[in-house]
Amino acid sequence: MKLSATRKILVTGHAGFIGFHAAQEFLRRGWNVVGVDSFCDYYDVALKRDRAARLEADKPSGARLATRKLDICDLEGLRETFAEEAPDIVLHLAAQPGVRYSITHPFVYQKTNVEGFLNILECCRHAAKVPKLVFASSSSVYGGNTKMPFEESDQVDTPISLYAATKKANELMAHTYAHLYKMQAIGLRFFTVYGPWYRPDMALSLFADAMLAGRPIKVFNHGDMLRDFTFIDDIVDGIVRVVEAANLPLYDIFNIGNHRSEKLLDVINVLAESLGVEPKMEMLPMQAGDVYATYASVEKLHKAVGYEPKTTIREGIPVFAKWHRKYYERTCRE
Repeated sequence: MKLSATRKILVTGHAGFIGFHAAQEFLRRGWNVVGVDSFCDYYDVALKRDRAARLEADKPSGARLATRKLDICDLEGLRETFAEEAPDIVLHLAAQPGVRYSITHPFVYQKTNVEGFLNILECCRHAAKVPKLVFASSSSVYGGNTKMPFEESDQVDTPISLYAATKKANELMAHTYAHLYKMQAIGLRFFTVYGPWYRPDMALSLFADAMLAGRPIKVFNHGDMLRDFTFIDDIVDGIVRVVEAANLPLYDIFNIGNHRSEKLLDVINVLAESLGVEPKMEMLPMQAGDVYATYASVEKLHKAVGYEPKTTIREGIPVFAKWHRKYYERTCRE
């Protein structure tokens, strides 16, 4: 049984990479969408504005999209939004991202990822109609785990970045609220998401920029790294399935990945082929906060909602590369 597709979903971080794609899909499926985003300048705000503009321009005829420029740390603003919109679902994707940035800017993570998440929980708890909460966690909570693939039952008590620690804290906070107040909270551990409208601070974007400019790309741990690269369409499919599922427990955590662990050098070669360039590489040691490998078991999510990732890097990376070249050529001309 699934929830009615005429319901209302509040998407925090709707101008972010995953939030934009998720909001776009819910609009396409007939949901009423309320978007909340602070448009912070952690990376180029112009990209966020372009995503938001595309969301508005591409919404189906008759679809309702309401957006608010609002920081999740603004508790009163959130309370007003919840009271006025009364969402059936809250898809909480807003956060301060970045593993390495969390090492140099720790208080930003405490503010946005912990205090901001507490505000979301409190608004859900006190809503006249308590919504179902689906929130973003991260594969980074697995820390330096070496057992592959990562399973939700694995211990995640040894994070190696503050970002990872805040995401683990979110899971614990959500569990507490689900237990105390009987509000449903489902966490999704995302694994290395990529695709069109990608964040410029992420590896594939940095690689593509350098390759197109003829600069060497920085390859950490001398290229000896493995990542579960997951195409955005597969991520959105998993999100939709979890949001619409009516038979999930009060609290749960799911991996959402591609169930493939790719060699970093293979990913670089596919990207270079897609861009039609020969990559130059600067081999560097492992960076603080990074992990050697990620690899998602998605069996639990498959059993719960039928999730099956379909996109290989040879299918997904060319789609990203085509968008990247077109978007940045256009913005450079402007």
